[in-house]
Amino acid sequence: MAQKYNVICIKWGTAYTADDVNKLYSMIQRNTKYHIDFYCFTDNGQDLDKNIHIHPLPQFVNVKKGEEEWAKKYAYKKEAALCDDNLGGLTGQRVFFFDLDSLIVGNLDEFFEYPQGDKFYIINDWNTKGDTVGQASCYSFVVGKLGYVKRYFEENPKAMVEKFYTASQEYLSSKIIEKEGCLNFWPDNWFKSFRFHCLPKWYLRSFVTPKIPDVKGLKMIAFHGLPGMEDAVKGIWCSDKTDRKYPRGVKKIYKHLLPCPWINDYWK
Repeated sequence: MAQKYNVICIKWGTAYTADDVNKLYSMIQRNTKYHIDFYCFTDNGQDLDKNIHIHPLPQFVNVKKGEEEWAKKYAYKKEAALCDDNLGGLTGQRVFFFDLDSLIVGNLDEFFEYPQGDKFYIINDWNTKGDTVGQASCYSFVVGKLGYVKRYFEENPKAMVEKFYTASQEYLSSKIIEKEGCLNFWPDNWFKSFRFHCLPKWYLRSFVTPKIPDVKGLKMIAFHGLPGMEDAVKGIWCSDKTDRKYPRGVKKIYKHLLPCPWINDYWK
C-alpha cells in the first residue's frame, strides 16, 4: 500500500466556498502518487466532496474572561486554533496545511517526503527580510507538538492581537522561534507568490499578462492578499466579493493586471 499523508485546510464564513475546497482537494490528488486523507475544518460542510473528512472548526475554549471578542478577530482560527493538540483525532500524525488560495502547479511527491522527524516547516515569507517570519499559505507540523501556540493565544488574545494585528502568521512564527530557536523552511523554488513572482513590473501590467515563473521544481503559487484567483482569471485586482476598496488614482496603474486564463488550467 502506498504511503498515506494528511492534508488539512480551514474554511469559515463566506470568503471561500465549498468549490474552493473541492478544487484544492482535486489539485492535490492529481499531483501526487500517494494516498491523501484530506480534512476540512469548517463551519459549513455543505457541498464538499464526499471523500473529504469534514470536522468542525477548532475552538478557543480557555480564553481569558472578558477577552472573548479578541479571540474572534482576524485569522487566528488558522495559525493558532489549528495547533490544537487533538486536532481532528490526528494526534501524533504529521499534517500538511494548504490555504484555499493555493494553486498547485507541480508534482508534490518530494514535498510530502521532505519533512524530518517532528520538525515544523513553512514558506520563508517573501515580504520579510531575514528568516523570522513564515508565510502561512503552506506549512506542516505533527499534531500534538504545537499546542503551546494555541494555549498562549487563549491566555493572551488581547495582547497578541494588539501586538500582531492581522499578521497571525507572525504570531505563529514568533512562538515557534521562541521555543525552537528558528523556523525550518521549504526549499525556495517550491513556492512562489502570484503578486511577487507572476505579475510583471508595474509599468508593464497594462500590456503583459502575468505568467508562471520559470522555476525548476515549482509546486505551488500562493494568492495571498489581493488579487485572488477568481479575480486574477478575469483581470480584476479586487471584486465586490472582497471587503477592500477598488484601486483609485495612481494605485490603478500598479494595482492592475490582464486576465490570466491559464489559472483555470490548474484550478479545477
